[in-house]
Amino acid sequence: MKYTTILKEERKKRNLTQKQIAEVLNLSREAYTLYETGKNTPTTDSLIRLSDFYNLSIDYLLGRKTP
Repeated sequence: MKYTTILKEERKKRNLTQKQIAEVLNLSREAYTLYETGKNTPTTDSLIRLSDFYNLSIDYLLGRKTP
């Protein structure tokens, strides 16, 4: 599964908006949207924050392993 799909699914599982996740990452909603659409790749810092926030491995967020 692509990281774009995983980011979107994990966000929706928790009933969160793109704006709420963007705030966690200290990004604009528009910048976060580029992650979910695959038009930009998350930075290492963003991946670490997402991993901590969702309590999931970075490998999983990148589609390399199951949760």
